[in-house]
Amino acid sequence: MSATAPETAPPPAPMHRSLPTYHPLAFHDFTDPEPLGKMTAALKSVRGQLGRTYPNLIGGQPVTGGERLDSINPAHKTEVVGSFGLATQADAERAIRAAAAAFPSWSRVSAEERADYLFRAAQIMRDRHFELCAWMTVEAGKNFAEADADTAEAIDFLEFYAREALRYCAPQPVVPSPLGETNELIYIPLGVGVVLPPWNFPLAITVGMTAAAIVTGNTVVLKPSEDAPVIAAKFIEILQEVGLPAGVVNFLAGRGSEIGDFMVDHPTTRFVSFTGSRAVGCRVYARAAVVHPGQRWLKRVVAEMGGKDAIVVDASADLERAAEGIVASAFGFSGQKCSACSRAILVDAIYDEVLAKVIERTGKMTVGDPAGNPQMGPVSSERAFRRIREYQQLGRSEGRLVAGGSGDDTEGFYIEPTVFADIQPDARLAQEEIFGPVLSVIRARDLDHAFEIANGTDYGLTGGFFSDDPAALNRAKREFHVGNLYLNRKCTGALVGVHPFGGFNMSGTDSKAGGRDYLLLFMQAKSIAEKHDADGCPVSGRGQ
Repeated sequence: MSATAPETAPPPAPMHRSLPTYHPLAFHDFTDPEPLGKMTAALKSVRGQLGRTYPNLIGGQPVTGGERLDSINPAHKTEVVGSFGLATQADAERAIRAAAAAFPSWSRVSAEERADYLFRAAQIMRDRHFELCAWMTVEAGKNFAEADADTAEAIDFLEFYAREALRYCAPQPVVPSPLGETNELIYIPLGVGVVLPPWNFPLAITVGMTAAAIVTGNTVVLKPSEDAPVIAAKFIEILQEVGLPAGVVNFLAGRGSEIGDFMVDHPTTRFVSFTGSRAVGCRVYARAAVVHPGQRWLKRVVAEMGGKDAIVVDASADLERAAEGIVASAFGFSGQKCSACSRAILVDAIYDEVLAKVIERTGKMTVGDPAGNPQMGPVSSERAFRRIREYQQLGRSEGRLVAGGSGDDTEGFYIEPTVFADIQPDARLAQEEIFGPVLSVIRARDLDHAFEIANGTDYGLTGGFFSDDPAALNRAKREFHVGNLYLNRKCTGALVGVHPFGGFNMSGTDSKAGGRDYLLLFMQAKSIAEKHDADGCPVSGRGQ
């Protein structure tokens, strides 16, 4: 079986003869009537499409049937956004075989042509920008700004990784040989991969993980999160629209417990790209380490597993700006970001003043249906709602409740932005990832103590530090052990190409998504040396 583009959609001439310099896409201002009107119209259009059934895709062929998986609007829990037939292990086996069959031909497609698919997909996403935003508002509970940023990041990943693929396919620098040889280094793809994205950035991370894998010549099986499969299906529609060859990306909506382990264990799988919780990431990492019969390689795992992120505030800081950064980082998208500020560590001298400012700002947050564009919408699911409510209850015994603390799941899964003061550094609330709008405020004796607390968890993803003292800022650069450190700004909102993203310790494999090193994780380097004879001619040319 060879993977070829459909006859009805031949690939056009490459778009990138002279590429403009990459820049992250600008966000929309929804106080402006024009983007606000476009978003409102897109929401109306999307609401008219709710409840559709979407197929899985194996080897370019739609697959329907089986037990039903419904995607639910977290703002209106009785509303079905879309439905899928749950993929089985038999489907997963077929999808892996389809990816394996497509790999030989796809791996030989030039990097220029592979990049071209990404450039064209990016253009379609620009054309459908507000529609994609609207789908995330109804399926993931994102307000307009969060959905806009998610869509922009997806487009940025396509544009950035396409350019990176072109850079890696260019001649690579090697030291000239003194041995009468011609030497080169080339990068080749790994093989068949499994892509397991999360629900919280259902377009951006899904697109980024998938695009990185295929633009480097690999083929994949993509299993979206059970909580946000519709927006992933929209991405698959875009890949079909650009004529991506059959089998390069196979799409399976299913339960991780049913097909996740199966695909990770499969001897044909060469790599696993995962973003999600620490527990699942560790399980993937451990299972991928096992060499199964028929397997001829050690599998590569690219994992991003969350954090327990902190913002530290020094006595010299601009306290208004610090409080603003803390609240924005803690409660943006209801705290459902791996980069979210879960701990505010305040030195003793300014503890009470900053805490008061945080409480005041938190009290002004609006919570409601994201279609009305409040500052906070619902959390993702009933499962998440129950977990976060348990942490709200725990916080009452581990600290002092100073803001929020309630939740309401009558209509949707709504949690108030919640602040607990006087939390001890070793408390569960200060150590465990909550993934919701719950902030722990911790008092530090001084800056030494603050950095000790900040580094005192199993994680190391993002961190923020507010100070006007150059010496203290330099200390943070040296001592704050996180993959993404932000000085005098919020600790969320990494931009593709600007802030390569990934963390230390139990935050994952420090993959640095959106950075110049990321594509290397999906390739392997091959060194080629060709000997010359005394006349400088290649030895391989003799006798021809």
